[in-house]
Amino acid sequence: MLKIGEFSKLSHLTVKALRFYESKGILMPASVDEWTGYRFYEIDQLETAEAVKAYKRLGLTIDEITAVLNGADLRPLLAAKAELLHAERDRIDTCLSEIRSVLEDKKMKYQVTQKQIPEMVVYSCEATLDKYADIMSWIPSVGEECLALNPGLQCADPPYEFCEYLDAEYRENDIRIRHSEAVTKMGNENERIHFRVLPAAKVLCVEHKGPYETITQAYTFLMKYAESNGYVCAGPARECYIDGIWNKESPEEWLTEVQLPIQ
Repeated sequence: MLKIGEFSKLSHLTVKALRFYESKGILMPASVDEWTGYRFYEIDQLETAEAVKAYKRLGLTIDEITAVLNGADLRPLLAAKAELLHAERDRIDTCLSEIRSVLEDKKMKYQVTQKQIPEMVVYSCEATLDKYADIMSWIPSVGEECLALNPGLQCADPPYEFCEYLDAEYRENDIRIRHSEAVTKMGNENERIHFRVLPAAKVLCVEHKGPYETITQAYTFLMKYAESNGYVCAGPARECYIDGIWNKESPEEWLTEVQLPIQ
């Protein structure tokens, strides 16, 4: 049996921490002297102490640690923690990218071009996504669903696909979005996949290099350009994703073309 001080030294947990874990029912003393109140621990409890420290390092809450020690499955808890950490890492990467740009006085140099988009057949899918980060996993799923309905369907050459945001205002959650991709012919539809003839359109374009969080700069430049040159908007802006998370590791290398249909 080990006194609480000895157990503290061997477990690398302070006495204060041990008393806290005792109060939460996580790491209870093996026995307590009824006269002195001294607490004693079994040597085997060092393994439990090590497990508690490991779970704490992984970000588990007290309630989650208690549940795991009582037999709950650790894997779904860790999967949820991993998802949160990935999201936090993406946020930190984006923040660092913006900091570097400010420190290095990097300013995106936009150049507006005008394109004539020909009439074409596209398949489209509309959805309400929980958050913007879901877009890059949703788009491939739409393509797979369309191909399952239409085996052998070919994309147009040159390829053309884009997303439009359908809400009347910016939303952080429950985002209404439509994805369209040009194909060689009309095809079979379901409740989500629909084919249509996209009319020819004249668009103003700028390319934005960097994370999506800073794409407002491109929209600002494009809208100011359109206004100062007397162009009238003829529909929602289109985002064409050229490079992104699927082929570039750094958000600084992501490339998006913003297209503004005009009259």
